[in-house]
Amino acid sequence: MKALVFTLSIPRAVGLKLAGTFIKSLFYRSPLAMIKLVDVPEPRLISPDWVKIKTKMCGFCGSDLNLIFLRESLMASPFTSAPAIMGHEVCGEIVETGPDVHGFNIGDIVTVVPMLNCTVRGIFPECRACQEGKPGNCENVASGSLAPGMFIGVCRDAGGGFAEYMVAHKSQIFRIPEGVSVKSAALVEPFAVALQAVLDNRPRDVEKILVIGGGVIGSMIVKAIRGLGIRCHITVVEPSTFAAEYAKKAGADHVSKEEIIKAALEVTGACAYKSLGGERILQGGFNRIYDTVGNSSTIQKGLVSMAFGGTLSMVGICNKISFDPTPLWLKLQTIKAAFGYGYNTINGTRKHAFEIALELLKDRKVDVEDMLTHTFPIEKFRDMIEVNLHKGKNQALKTALLF
Repeated sequence: MKALVFTLSIPRAVGLKLAGTFIKSLFYRSPLAMIKLVDVPEPRLISPDWVKIKTKMCGFCGSDLNLIFLRESLMASPFTSAPAIMGHEVCGEIVETGPDVHGFNIGDIVTVVPMLNCTVRGIFPECRACQEGKPGNCENVASGSLAPGMFIGVCRDAGGGFAEYMVAHKSQIFRIPEGVSVKSAALVEPFAVALQAVLDNRPRDVEKILVIGGGVIGSMIVKAIRGLGIRCHITVVEPSTFAAEYAKKAGADHVSKEEIIKAALEVTGACAYKSLGGERILQGGFNRIYDTVGNSSTIQKGLVSMAFGGTLSMVGICNKISFDPTPLWLKLQTIKAAFGYGYNTINGTRKHAFEIALELLKDRKVDVEDMLTHTFPIEKFRDMIEVNLHKGKNQALKTALLF
């Protein structure tokens, strides 16, 4: 079968880092590139409680782009292994089930939770994170029956969805409800990321909140808030006209192409004070902030623009950051990490974020299908990468491989 495989060679990586500064296409159109389209054998069931899935669609994530361009932090390298078949935003059809799989049948259309946690790795007792309903933050992602890997797509033994077939543990799969399209199902994973960020830092109706970045996750955060019936005032700061217009359509009350601090002054009625160093700091501001960019500048401006007791969810993942923590202690603020998804108590019932996401899609409280603007056959993966490098020019939101 055809698959997009990421390999890692330190000498080639050094060469790419140097030459790729000037010619970006070297990262995906040259012999030095770490990503290749290759023929590999179809995967076999890893154990009796796994299923085999024929991929229908797999979304292309910003983390995939970062991996291809070698932008990921080396701090996470112990929790990955290569060569690995990429892709973790999957919708597919079950074509084989192990003898210990019950409740799923051949022909079922499913989406896959990509995290490779204790249960998937056959580790018992589970780690503290898994026991507390946060399997996305499992402490054993370099242990157990599989090679190191936080999730499918970065694990040598559990290939991802950039291939015609893949395998998954029974605990990873969720059946797609009737009425939910394949396109929507392929976007459940990124929607669950946004949904979990909102559930972990849930706004109240009376609050004013800010979403930094109106791309895929930023707009999905807006959709999640509205889908949960929360009536807070939402501001989105996004420099791209195309993405800003979509964020407004998604349910934002106010969309600004201006910088973060100016948006806070305009929307919240905060007071600005100028320091001796020339920087501004606000008293008052947004009650909650969801930063989908996550660099030094956005975090700094977010803290400056957030009110007393506010919480900033760091949804965007970057390498290294630096900022002045003065607003943090002056206004007793909190920075909260957001990564993956887990179990949540909703109306007295414990549900995984994927379950909640699928219910919102089924009940038509949220629509994500219109976010999928471009699809490509696997042979055109380089074109998909280039569309993602120039999203505004290509009027692109979300892209995917279609099998």
